[in-house]
Amino acid sequence: MADTIRRVDYFYILTPNRPGAAARVLKALKDARINLLAFSGFPKGRRAQLDFIPANPAALVKAAKRAGWKLSAKKSGFLIQGADRPGAVADILGKLADAKINVTAVDAVCAGADRYGAILWVKPPDLKRAAKALGAT
Repeated sequence: MADTIRRVDYFYILTPNRPGAAARVLKALKDARINLLAFSGFPKGRRAQLDFIPANPAALVKAAKRAGWKLSAKKSGFLIQGADRPGAVADILGKLADAKINVTAVDAVCAGADRYGAILWVKPPDLKRAAKALGAT
């Protein structure tokens, strides 16, 4: 089975870097019935940055507005899904290296049942070239 690579929109918010902050945000999204394709959170100075890749970007924007969150402008990245195998992520990164595209960040995980997934970011000027190099939809 070939990897599925698609360009996706993502947004982020900054929250206090305290126990339960991300849980409260995710619960609010759950209550608003927002389906996330991917989520990432990490410290940023004294705060935490929470990244959301929603199945429906417009619904996320609406939910964030209702919750009073300061949502970032829309940004883009890539969602990768495929059959787990040795070197799966190395193959993806190799395509970008061959195209002389620097990767800003990547997170990958085994999803079980012989599947893996990854989210990958490049600088905005490189998005079109990266999509072409990866064969993204």
